[in-house]
Amino acid sequence: MSSSAVHPSSRPLNLRFCLGIPAAAAIILVLLELTDLDMALARVFYDPVAGDFIGRYSFFLEDILHDRAKEAVIVFSVLAILGFIGAFFLQRLKPFKRELGCLVLSLGLATSFVSPLKTVTAVQCPWSLEQFGGHETYSKLLEPRPPTDKPGRCWPGGHASTGFSLFALFFVLRDRRPRLARQALVFAVALGSVFSISRMMQGAHFFSHNVWTAIFCWLICLGSYYWLLYRPAMKAEAAVKAQPVTT
Repeated sequence: MSSSAVHPSSRPLNLRFCLGIPAAAAIILVLLELTDLDMALARVFYDPVAGDFIGRYSFFLEDILHDRAKEAVIVFSVLAILGFIGAFFLQRLKPFKRELGCLVLSLGLATSFVSPLKTVTAVQCPWSLEQFGGHETYSKLLEPRPPTDKPGRCWPGGHASTGFSLFALFFVLRDRRPRLARQALVFAVALGSVFSISRMMQGAHFFSHNVWTAIFCWLICLGSYYWLLYRPAMKAEAAVKAQPVTT
């Protein structure tokens, strides 16, 4: 039997847990629309004396945590694409073709959904609002947008998706390297959170913008994994038995 065609059976996947947590988080976020939590957290990072957000012009936040970090994830994505292409030709990579394909798909979808939603929702950034020295009128996600010549482009959080898109690593690794997968999950959560807080400090996003991004990225990566890689034990055994025998 060709060893490159054999894939490990998947560890049990609790869809109630994997879907229930993001669903509960989404419900909580909708309910938080009835509060002023976003504005209250934004004020924590706003300096009324200086009339701007404390990290607005920070070299570290803008150049390192935003620009260079985004470039690093782009480089990683390009390497994943090259690895996937190589899996069609290199014997060493062929056993991982599906995993690499899932990684490429997850990263692509988890970073490309943001821009279209920004255009559709037209939510203003904190730094554009009257309350924080700007000229735009504040409106919550589910409220009508006030008339303006400059529609917002701030929901969901774009830079947060750069970190949370790495949920893909957790799903790609969960069947072959469970321990490493858990470490990848912690890393993705930590990186996405750091990117989220850094942009809040700059006035680029509200808290809820970034949590919505985490929810979307998780569901995209989960869906890609379930479609391309998830093989419960019984199905995996049947697939192995169906493989042609080579001599």
